Amino acid sequence: MEKAMKIPKFKNEDEEREFWAKHDLAEFFDAKDFQRVEFPNLRPSNKTISLRLPLGLLFEIKSLANERDVPYQSLIKMMLHERVREERRLDRPRKKERV
Repeated sequence: MEKAMKIPKFKNEDEEREFWAKHDLAEFFDAKDFQRVEFPNLRPSNKTISLRLPLGLLFEIKSLANERDVPYQSLIKMMLHERVREERRLDRPRKKERV
C-alpha cells in the first residue's frame, strides 16, 4: 500500500467537514496500524423525558422497586428495556413471514 497521506490542519469545522466529504479515511490511515481500544467507563447517553402515569401504577412500580431495593426510575428503565427486547424478539418472525 502507498504511504498514508498527512491530514492537513483546518481553520474551522466547516473546512474540515468539507475536506472529509471529499476524502476517504483509508487515504490517511493503514488498517494494519490500528489498535483495539476499550472505553470501560462510558455510559450510554440519556434523555430526560416527562411521563404521566396513573397514580396506582406509579404506586405499584415504587412498591416493586422497594421490594427489589432499586430506585423506581431504574426499575422502569429495566422493565422498558426488557419489554422492548421481547417485542423485538416477537417481531422478527412476523417480518420473515411477510417476505
